[in-house]
Amino acid sequence: MPAQTNASLPEGLEVGGYRIVKKISSGGFSIVYLATDENGNSVAIKEYMPAALAQRKPGELSPYIAPENLNTYRIGLKCFFEEGRALASIYHPNIVRVVNFFRANETVYMVMNYESGRSLQEHVLRNRNKDQKDVLSERFVRRVFAQVMNGLREVHSNRLLHLDVKPANIYLRMDGTPILLDFGAARQTLQRDISKTYPMYTPGFAAPELYKRDAELGPWTDVYSIGSCIYACMSGMPPQESDQRLKDDKMPNALRSFRGLYSNQLISMVERCLRLNSLERPQTVYAVQKELLQNVPERPEFSLMERTGARWRSLQDRVSRFMKDHNITWF
Repeated sequence: MPAQTNASLPEGLEVGGYRIVKKISSGGFSIVYLATDENGNSVAIKEYMPAALAQRKPGELSPYIAPENLNTYRIGLKCFFEEGRALASIYHPNIVRVVNFFRANETVYMVMNYESGRSLQEHVLRNRNKDQKDVLSERFVRRVFAQVMNGLREVHSNRLLHLDVKPANIYLRMDGTPILLDFGAARQTLQRDISKTYPMYTPGFAAPELYKRDAELGPWTDVYSIGSCIYACMSGMPPQESDQRLKDDKMPNALRSFRGLYSNQLISMVERCLRLNSLERPQTVYAVQKELLQNVPERPEFSLMERTGARWRSLQDRVSRFMKDHNITWF
C-alpha cells in the first residue's frame, strides 16, 4: 500500500474527548498519535486513513474520498471498526489494550493504552549497530517469543488472526515483556473484498498465501510470521520474501549459517515455521510455543570461540551468496 502522504491531525486538537499531543508513526493504512484523555493520562490513538483511498490536506480534519473509492473506503472503515470492537473485548498482558473506539471526522479512531518502551525492530537494530555480538541471545529469543505466542494464542482463540506479525509490531515494555500491536486483519479483509487491490503485507514477514487473493488463511499464516520474526532476531535483517523464495529459495543456506550461533533445535523449529507449503508448517501457535519451551538444550549459548567461528562462517556465506547473485568472481 502507498506510503502515508496525508496530513496528520494538528497538535492540541480535541477529538472524541482526547487531546492530540503529537504524531507517533504512520503507515499506508493508518496514522498513530500520542494523546491524553480527560484525566491527563497518555493514550495512543490509531486513525483509519488508507493513503490509497483518502486524501487530507494540511488544516483539514476530514479526508476527501473520490467517488470511485468511496465503497472501498467504507468496507475498510467497517472492518477497522469491527476489529477495534473485537480487540476491546480481549484483555491479555501480551496484547495491546484497546480501551475505546469511536467515529469522528468521517473516519474511525482506535484508542489504546500507551506503553513506554521500544519495538523489537528498534531493539534488533540497536543491538546490531552496537559493537556487540550482532545477534540476540537464544535465551532472549525464547523468552520473548514464548510470551508473544501467549498473546497470539489468545487472539486465535477469539477467532481472529493477526496477519501482520513483524518486529515493528512487537513492542517491548520497559521491563522487557512484549505486547502485540497493529493487527492487520482489517487490511487483509479490505484487500480480499475489493476488486481494486493493494499490497498490504510486509515483505519478508508475510506468508506466501498472503500474496494470493483467494488462498486459505489460518493460524499457520501467523506461524510463518513468527518464524520470520525469530529469523530477524537471529540475523539482524528480514528473511527473503516468500514470493521470491518460490522462484529461488535461499533460506535453507541462510539458516544453516546460524549453526554455532543458535541451537539446532531452534534453527529446526524456525525452518519448519518458514515452510512455503502451509500444510508443512506447525498448524497452531501452541505447537510452536510448546516446542520453544520444551525443547531447550542443556547449553543454549555457545562459547566466544564457537560464536566467533560461526559468525565468520556466516559472513563468508553471505559474501559468497552476494557474489553469486551479482555474477562476481575472485581474481
